Amino acid sequence: MTDNAPALPDLRQKLTEDGHIFAPHAVTQSLLPPDFAEYWPALAASWDDLGPDRFMADGGRYRKRRHAVFSLSFGTFARQAHQPHYQSRDYNMLNGGVQRWFDPVTEATAANPAFRALLDLCRDLFNAAASDWRVEIHQFRIEPAPDGTGQPTPEGMHRDGVDWVAVILVDRLNVGEGVTAIRGPGRLPLGTFTLTDPLDAVFLDDHRVLHGVTPIHRLDQAAPGHRDVLVITFQRQA
Repeated sequence: MTDNAPALPDLRQKLTEDGHIFAPHAVTQSLLPPDFAEYWPALAASWDDLGPDRFMADGGRYRKRRHAVFSLSFGTFARQAHQPHYQSRDYNMLNGGVQRWFDPVTEATAANPAFRALLDLCRDLFNAAASDWRVEIHQFRIEPAPDGTGQPTPEGMHRDGVDWVAVILVDRLNVGEGVTAIRGPGRLPLGTFTLTDPLDAVFLDDHRVLHGVTPIHRLDQAAPGHRDVLVITFQRQA
């Protein structure tokens, strides 16, 4: 752990009190195993091999993704057969209400020790080891067009319809904006921040807060740009 970095119990307490945590990359890094950096480059490179999101009701072609489902039981993760992602329209008015099949997370990514370390971090932060959970993994890349924008959250301010959400920045290249906003009951503003460095992260109690991210645009329209994030959600199973 780096000097002055909060310990996991302190972050868990803050999450309980506030319903969300913004963890700068140094804090996230301090909670990961020492060999994490050895495996991180290969994990980050997997975002270069995402398939298109074919379920954008706004007609957008700016989002690529892969998806996987894991179970968590007695503290152990197990990958499940590939299956669709589903949200009701109560939570996603834009793209909800249909079964959305995305390209699966590759076996190499799922086995990467850095990826597994991030799963373990979420399990421990969410204090989830004592229950059974459905854990969904989403690899997102948002690529704005040269003369347009890309929408990290095209559905606007929202909940995901789960219990816990982690959003971890993987890479950010030649893009501006992408400001995360958190709102509480009655859409009361609770804070804004921007994920700018790899491993900047936000952890959310999805029952208590809404979240959304402003559109991104290319800073240099002649050069490629993207925003890559890993989203991990936990939903308690009865």
